[in-house]
Amino acid sequence: MLLIRPCTFKDLDDLMTISHAVGRGMTSMPADETAWQEKISASIQAFSADALKKPDNTYFMVLEDSGSGRVVGTTAIYTGVGLNKPFYSYKVSTLVSSCNDLEVTRQAKVLTMVNDYTGTTEIGSLFLLPEYRKPGVGQFLSRARYMTIADFPNCFDEQIIAELRGWQDPQGNSPLWDHLGHTFFGIDFQQAVTTAALKGTQFISDLMPKYPIYIDLLPAAAREVIGKPHDSSAPALNMLKKEGFQYTGYVDLFDGGPSVQVAAQEIHTVRDSSTGRYQLSQELSDNDQQYMISNGRLEHYRVALAPARLDGQGNLLISPETAKALQLQEGDTLRYIPARSHSANAIQTSRAA
Repeated sequence: MLLIRPCTFKDLDDLMTISHAVGRGMTSMPADETAWQEKISASIQAFSADALKKPDNTYFMVLEDSGSGRVVGTTAIYTGVGLNKPFYSYKVSTLVSSCNDLEVTRQAKVLTMVNDYTGTTEIGSLFLLPEYRKPGVGQFLSRARYMTIADFPNCFDEQIIAELRGWQDPQGNSPLWDHLGHTFFGIDFQQAVTTAALKGTQFISDLMPKYPIYIDLLPAAAREVIGKPHDSSAPALNMLKKEGFQYTGYVDLFDGGPSVQVAAQEIHTVRDSSTGRYQLSQELSDNDQQYMISNGRLEHYRVALAPARLDGQGNLLISPETAKALQLQEGDTLRYIPARSHSANAIQTSRAA
């Protein structure tokens, strides 16, 4: 059975392995043991009764293969982005100028550095090991976050955002960084990503120009990737759009990857999921409809992908194995929604710190 749960310190070795598998450009999962220990500690605090006492929390979850006990994927929610350290984006906007004498009106696209997403909730850190990229698994890993938002709405902001990795060439180079960021920072793309992940974003405030950058003055290679997702993130963008996320002109400061946003209560999984009681059944099989099922208990949070069935009284029939995996207690109320198949490869969305 595949089970999503909060990360713990026992997952450290598996998480380091995943960091090495992620590749370049994902700041939220650097291959650094100290950074992981801090993230795990922050997540343990978030999944506690004291969660609402902090404005910025890290809800970091892992996908566990219960057969082997191995961590095979990651997914996370970050609240209060930009409250602890600045959260920068570029906003793509249009400047219009006109000259009556020449009877000319011109439009110019510009990039302006902004902090518009300060205080919002960000989903990110979505990654699945290649051997587990099977139909429905990436979708389950992504949508589990929306189940969490639905279960604990007071823990999250009314606006949810996601940053997607920007386009890179086969060697991992970012054309936007090479023609823009490198000009002001004098370091290569991966060094910038690593610095942001381990040391924060102060260097951006120190060195990045504060005035709008005219997109038409950039080389074509840089212009063409503004708002363009990484090849591996394109399926994830489609899946986000199916949940209601929309692109509104915000892009990543480093590689130009698109950011998308949605009101929390408008996320389809949040809106369409149901809550109710459960009954145990020995008659379920893999031929039954697969459901995403959460136990709704913050300190022992679990989300399972398992066969289930609704009975005539509106109870969700689940197997004893599913009940055990979810650590259910008598009288618990579940949240559930039928699983549906999107792209099996939609497994890498963000580099969120």
